[in-house]
Amino acid sequence: MDTPSLTTALTLLRQGRLTSRTLTDELIHGAEELPGLGTFITLDREGALRAADAADSVPSSGPLHGVPVVVKDNIHVAGMPNTAGTPALADFVPASDAPVIQRLRSAGAIIVGKTGMHELSLGATSSSSAFGPVRNAHDPSCFAGGSSGGTAVAIACGALAGLGTDTGGSVRVPAALNGVCGLRPTPGRYPASGITPLSATRDVVGPMAHTVSDLALLDSVLAGETCEPPAVPVRHLRFGVPDRYFTQSLGKETAAAFQDALERLRRAGVTLVDVPMPGFEEVETELGFPITLYEARRELTAYLTTYVPSVTLADLAEKIAGPDVRQVFFDAIVDGAPQMVPKERYLRAVEQGRTSLRAVYRRVFDTHRIDALLFPTTPRCAAELGDPSAPVDVGGERLPLFEAFIRNTGPGSIAGLPGLTVPMPQVTGGLPVGLALDGPENSDRRLLAAGIQVQRRLET
Repeated sequence: MDTPSLTTALTLLRQGRLTSRTLTDELIHGAEELPGLGTFITLDREGALRAADAADSVPSSGPLHGVPVVVKDNIHVAGMPNTAGTPALADFVPASDAPVIQRLRSAGAIIVGKTGMHELSLGATSSSSAFGPVRNAHDPSCFAGGSSGGTAVAIACGALAGLGTDTGGSVRVPAALNGVCGLRPTPGRYPASGITPLSATRDVVGPMAHTVSDLALLDSVLAGETCEPPAVPVRHLRFGVPDRYFTQSLGKETAAAFQDALERLRRAGVTLVDVPMPGFEEVETELGFPITLYEARRELTAYLTTYVPSVTLADLAEKIAGPDVRQVFFDAIVDGAPQMVPKERYLRAVEQGRTSLRAVYRRVFDTHRIDALLFPTTPRCAAELGDPSAPVDVGGERLPLFEAFIRNTGPGSIAGLPGLTVPMPQVTGGLPVGLALDGPENSDRRLLAAGIQVQRRLET
């Protein structure tokens, strides 16, 4: 069966031309045929099929009735392990669903399983995990992107929809590298409890799917809203194309795809405005890392105390499987770590620095009267699996892998902006790359409406 979009599948289900059992069985069968991709950590075959049969036996009762959904393994699902990809949590089974899962179930969705991820969400590749690497859906010799790599790969391989979490790009990066769509909502738009945390300031749950229309439906369910995205004629769209940091030093395939995408949008009647955005080179170093590392220590300690009191932060760190994640913990997070972020530096970053960054974005949106900023989601396509701390080539320049792949998605996440990625048509062949749209704070529904138009124009 060719994978339909989520919205198409729902129409077929309501018309009786497709069953939840068929959709769920196809997803599970595909996952079992491709175990080498590392897509799932837990697959609930029996429970999902029972739920699918139950959905088929009653009339539609919600906007996601009978739809199988996959979930990143740091979001609590009652009765399923919540490992966060790390050994110390391998036996932790939450007794209740996270609120975002409750909303999916109330809408009629079926949770099929928990997907692979970069250990404790501390990486951009999903190659470091106690359960093995997650491999790219289009080339298993390459990484999936992270940290929500398993969800992106599951969707690229046939799942209709899924959830990840995004701190500095963890939904958008793997979505882009596997050729699917992903949304980072404005922080606070969805409930955030019942999730293995990293940074309270930056963490959000984000949906992934095949189309932006699918994301709009998932967003309405997760946000507890019923409104449709506003109708935005394509000729009314006005996007800013930033210079320097976001659009220079691109891989050859990304640069070609980005220019082609801009030309397609121009021909469709979209207004594109060049926007100067200097001074972003140190944003992640000066703001993102201090905020994330300081909060990771605080949030993980509180999370363990609440949900897994038998495990301390020291126990968690001692059992970490991935060398890159282990190094971050022992360099900057555990007691006595030599690079632990001082409270004063954290407060400067989260109060003064973040406030200044948000003001920069507000000036850009207001001055240029733009709906969103438009740029490549990642500077290049996925690289080969290997040492996640090794440098990668980006446009002839060798850059640290983690910094390279969150370069474009990080600043908006620090500022609390909603961000979207849609696949760009490849003009030189090769692996998928994505087009990012960052919108003003709380513009999520308009951003999705704009994204629907963008995806349509990129596909024609």
